Amino acid sequence: MLRLGVNIDHVATIRNARGTPWPDPLRAARIAQEAGADGITAHLREDRRHISDADIDALMEHLTLPLNLEMAATPEMQRIALRHRPHAVCLVPEKREERTTEGGLDVAGNENFLGDFIAPLREAGCRVSLFIGHEARQIEASARIGAAVVELHTGAYCDLDTEGRFVERDAELAGLAEGARLADDLGLEVHAGHGLTFDTVGPIAALPQIKELNIGHFLIAESVFTGLGEAIGEMRRRMNEARQ
Repeated sequence: MLRLGVNIDHVATIRNARGTPWPDPLRAARIAQEAGADGITAHLREDRRHISDADIDALMEHLTLPLNLEMAATPEMQRIALRHRPHAVCLVPEKREERTTEGGLDVAGNENFLGDFIAPLREAGCRVSLFIGHEARQIEASARIGAAVVELHTGAYCDLDTEGRFVERDAELAGLAEGARLADDLGLEVHAGHGLTFDTVGPIAALPQIKELNIGHFLIAESVFTGLGEAIGEMRRRMNEARQ
C-alpha cells in the first residue's frame, strides 16, 4: 500500500500566529494517526517559523508513528537529529526569505559535503532521504552518496496544474515518472511531495515506484472546513483509488 506521511508544520504556523499553545501539533499528529496516516513529517527550520524544538521533543516522546524530521544540512540540525534519532531524516534546501521550500537539493553539486553529512545520521540508524528534483544527475548523485530515499519535489507539477498550464504540467509529470523509474532502478526508495491536493494527487499516487507521499499544507487548509481526520481520510481514499 502507498504510505501517507502527514506534515503538521502548519498546525504550528497557526499556533504561532497568536503565540498560544493552540492548536497543538502533537494533537494533530494523534488525529492523523487515528485517520490512517502512516507517518508524521515535521520540518524544524533554522528560523523556527513553525515547528519548534519543543514540538520535536514532544513528538519523539509521545508519537507512536514514525517521525520524518525535515531539516537543512547544517551542523546545528545534524546535532539535533543525532540527539533524537528519528526514524527518518529528510534533507531539504532552506532559505530564510522563502515562503516554503523552493526546488530540490543540489546533490550533484555538493556530493562530498552531503556524503560526509549523512554518514553519521546513517550510522545512528536514521533513514536518510534527500528532497530533490527529478533530474537524472541529482538522482544518480543521491545513490552514490548512500541515501536510502529520495523524495521527488512535486511543487512545479502542482503549480502548473493550478495555473491551467496543462501541457507543461503533463511534461513535468512525465519527468517525475522517469525520475521515479531511475531512482527505483538504482535501489533508492522513492517518495514524493509538495503542494499535492485532492485534484493533483491521483497521477502521482499512480506511479508504481513511489512508496510514500508526504502532504501537509493542503490537508491543514482543508481541515478548517472538514476537520483534519476527514481531510486525511479523503486523501487516503484518492491515493488508494489511483493505485487500484
